[in-house]
Amino acid sequence: MQDIPLTITHLFGRAEQYFGHKPIVTATGDGLERTTYADWAARTRRLGSVLDTLGITADGRVATFAWNTARHLELYFAAPCSGRVLHTLNIRLFPEQLTYIVNHADDEVIFADKSLLGLLAPLMPTFERLRHLVIMDDGKGEIPDGLADGGVQVHDYEELLAAAEPIEWPEITDENQAASMCYTSGTTGNPKGVVYSHRSTYLHTMGAMMADSLGARETDVILPVVPMFHANAWGLAHAAVATGASLVMPGPDLSGPAIANLVVDEKVTVAAGVPTIWMAVLPELEGRDTSALREIPCGGSAVPKSLSEGYREQLGLPILQAWGMTETSPIASVCRLDGDQTELSVEEQADLRTQVGRISFGVEARVVDPETMESIPWDGESSGELQCRGNWIAADYYDDARSKESFTDDGWLKTGDVAAVDERGRIRLVDRTKDLIKSGGEWISSVELENEIMAHPQVVEAAVIGVPHPKWGEAALACVVRVPGEEPSEESIIEFLEGKVAKWQLPKGVIWIDEVPKTSVGKFSKKTLREAHNDTLMQ
Repeated sequence: MQDIPLTITHLFGRAEQYFGHKPIVTATGDGLERTTYADWAARTRRLGSVLDTLGITADGRVATFAWNTARHLELYFAAPCSGRVLHTLNIRLFPEQLTYIVNHADDEVIFADKSLLGLLAPLMPTFERLRHLVIMDDGKGEIPDGLADGGVQVHDYEELLAAAEPIEWPEITDENQAASMCYTSGTTGNPKGVVYSHRSTYLHTMGAMMADSLGARETDVILPVVPMFHANAWGLAHAAVATGASLVMPGPDLSGPAIANLVVDEKVTVAAGVPTIWMAVLPELEGRDTSALREIPCGGSAVPKSLSEGYREQLGLPILQAWGMTETSPIASVCRLDGDQTELSVEEQADLRTQVGRISFGVEARVVDPETMESIPWDGESSGELQCRGNWIAADYYDDARSKESFTDDGWLKTGDVAAVDERGRIRLVDRTKDLIKSGGEWISSVELENEIMAHPQVVEAAVIGVPHPKWGEAALACVVRVPGEEPSEESIIEFLEGKVAKWQLPKGVIWIDEVPKTSVGKFSKKTLREAHNDTLMQ
């Protein structure tokens, strides 16, 4: 058999050669910008020339600070196809974290949307190796003074492209060469860097194209609401290019009405985002034509049963829950029902969809006691730490001593998720290890309580945290966002849970909040809630 390196240039080449006529749409504040894969490919090749002109080193880190746009997609491919390393910066990180990851990654250039310069400008003096800032004019915001302080050269993206000639990509002979990197969020201490190789990205793209995964295909119109700076946009940007699927980039407006309009007007078939996005979109789709939509991949945090069922009842299409991490590229499991499970009752199917499904082809999983490393029975009830390995799973973190804490001696990633697995290999996430509540010596799943509370008709969102308790050591506190105009009582929330969970698992208190704080990638920030309510008196 021939041995051809698995590289991202192959993905790019397919779009350029076979799908030049297919559209890429970007939502802006002034409407929609439309281009084709042919024009995109030509601009991407010129961008490769720009990186040469700027003097970015052969394996230099090319950072982005941008929304989901066609320009961002140009960078997604120009950096790795030219042999360099794409580094997507999370625009929602704290300033100190952004400074850390830019310096830790040794970023040489940042390509930033003009509308985001207000966040970036104050940090410019803290970036140690940065030599260039390239501004992409997305029609919003002002260019702050002082961006060039410290010797950084400031450029206009379109002017650079206009002066550049397209290049042929260098031959990448080592498929294990670094292609891109992304830093984790929500960790204790500084974010941790994960470096993806050409090979891992190629294989992960194939994984996203599998029918039992996301099933990306040429006939799709894909709307990646999930940010391109969050775990490779769940692989959809690469899969769309590889298959020639039409792309709809949402830009900066991720509000319910804006996303709903894109879904309907552009006849989107696959729309992917975190649960909070789909909570806002559902009421905006009522009575509208969503017949083109075939899949709503959702992850980042547990999908409430009530949310998935809301889509099934209104659109005839339940949410497709998937699971993964920055460290897993990220797709590691997708919750599709087995053939015989489609014959179950509606309620039984809904319960199955609260799981994250069977581990993806190309990935292996095990559940172990984290202390003894002994295997946990796959009986659907016994739980332990979920660990995984595979060709698109990280082996360690970039230049970080904390790798020893997160990877086993025999090469498995410790995900930090507590899970139970049934005899078919279907995974039910119990909780994150750090979010489990130990009350009276027994473990309570905050995720299970949240899912049940969010089914209450007067509740919008709910997060459950553990707080100190004088008798039980720790107890569950429910932090609840009410439906506007509704006034549920604490007693009504507790009564709603009775019979759905064991009595000892019931929250010992309910507090009302305006919104659940979110992390930089849209997950519930329980750390913020614990810091705010850890001294809540529990009787």
